[in-house]
Amino acid sequence: MAQRTDRATRRAQIIDVAAGLFTERGYHETSLETLAAAVGIRKASLYYHYPSKDAILLEIHEEMIEHLLGRARERTGSPTERLRGVMRDLVELMELFPGRLQIFFEHYRELPAAERAASTAKRDEYHAILVGILRDGVEAGEFAIDDVELTALSILGSCNWTYQWFRPGGRLSATEVADGFLRVLLGGIGQS
Repeated sequence: MAQRTDRATRRAQIIDVAAGLFTERGYHETSLETLAAAVGIRKASLYYHYPSKDAILLEIHEEMIEHLLGRARERTGSPTERLRGVMRDLVELMELFPGRLQIFFEHYRELPAAERAASTAKRDEYHAILVGILRDGVEAGEFAIDDVELTALSILGSCNWTYQWFRPGGRLSATEVADGFLRVLLGGIGQS
């Protein structure tokens, strides 16, 4: 007798398969029929779990941003310790959610307007937490930063771009990459 897959397990499977197909074929080129076949279920069964392809995309986005926000909100310690944690969280997404980060960054604009607005608010909150850490570091004398907004964008740019080249199990772990970025940030690369 075949074992039935529980709903949570099936939903996770659908998300995993969808992320792979969206990456391989593109969001618009992946039909629900293709997704259902790849999961091994009927299209009607797919609708039981997700009413639309947009709902799948939204769940991928929500999963990423909620994870990051939850971790960032919990950060304690010195500004340097909090910054290290935030940078590690960003790069470690590649190990925690393989295949989903590209979707998070490249298909953000595909979200329906209302969902995109809600996701933008969460991304803005995350950005504000990072800026707050940097400001705290300046006030504590840990960071010498002239422009905290520009520095925040630089951090996000370097950490977020790892989805283009980082491969779990490669030469460096996600933690090592994030710590290397932090060393460059804190030490600079030029002679004064």
